[in-house]
Amino acid sequence: MNILLSVISLILSYIAGSIPTAVWAGKLFHGVDVREHGSGNAGATNTIRVLGWKTGIPVLIVDLAKGWVAASLPVFLNAAPASDNQMLSLQIACGMAAILGHVFPLLAGFNGGKGVATTFGVLLALQPWVTISCAGVFLVVLLIGGYVSLASICAGIMFPVFIFTFFNTPSVILKVFSVLIAVALIITHEKNIVRLLRGEEKKFLNNKKGETDFNES
Repeated sequence: MNILLSVISLILSYIAGSIPTAVWAGKLFHGVDVREHGSGNAGATNTIRVLGWKTGIPVLIVDLAKGWVAASLPVFLNAAPASDNQMLSLQIACGMAAILGHVFPLLAGFNGGKGVATTFGVLLALQPWVTISCAGVFLVVLLIGGYVSLASICAGIMFPVFIFTFFNTPSVILKVFSVLIAVALIITHEKNIVRLLRGEEKKFLNNKKGETDFNES
């Protein structure tokens, strides 16, 4: 493993994750800081609810791309042997750096979002078919229940389930990472889980005209 390139990859991954897409898009196109409205999170879900789909979808795409680019960066830079487990370890580390950057963005006062879209981008780079399967779980749960938070949690839980079963992989570090991702999503959605249990969580696509749902996943 090239130590210099590895360090550069990690730094660039954190910086990429720190790009506050929702904050910049809100201020540039609407003169609004999404962190001062709705759930207060600088994520795609809150952006859609506060500023609408035309702003929210590009934010979602860019946030997803941040994770994919970060996890792919070691490969682009050839920072480790392609067939070596070190490459996968470095990709995972860079992905985690990007997620950390999104949650605690250097470029936005360390006040970001929950990192669901960025995490999806990281997983898409590491295990595309498993991630697409999880995206299917997300869509099914969202369409049935209407809760983005519940859909995100279920998709996150299914990632290690798929890794250990249908898409079984010999990589121990990937298995450990998959479990950590699921646990992290549950922890970051703690408040949403409490609201779900209390029946207080608002549905994402259940707004009446003139009303706004500001509970972000």
